[in-house]
Amino acid sequence: MTDCIFCRIVRGEAPCGKIYEDDRVLSFLDIGPINPGHTLVIPKAHYATLFEAAPEDLCACIAVAEKIAVAVFGAMGAGGLNLLQNNLRPAGQRVDHIHFHLIPRHVGDGFFPNWPAKSYGPGEMEKVLERIKARL
Repeated sequence: MTDCIFCRIVRGEAPCGKIYEDDRVLSFLDIGPINPGHTLVIPKAHYATLFEAAPEDLCACIAVAEKIAVAVFGAMGAGGLNLLQNNLRPAGQRVDHIHFHLIPRHVGDGFFPNWPAKSYGPGEMEKVLERIKARL
């Protein structure tokens, strides 16, 4: 896709703080970091979301994400690390090229201070299970 900023980065047409590259995957610093060291891992092939990505590219991204996460975690002296992947605008996706965020975390950094967990009502979990299993 010619107008995708991540595809432009892959082709070398836009700059990035490159951390890692191989034949399938590119990793670079996020230009709008949650915390210093916030890194992105992307497949070089263009897929807008997880829903259309090839399994072999997803596997390659996760393998690289693990390697880069160890480096980011140690280099930034982090107390924790989030691996996030957003799909479509309601989930927070802002660039239409699948990407994985590696976000080093520190106590009191203000990102995700609370997990907004909810509870299922009586019988609701069973209905949700049925709906999901019917799509497999």
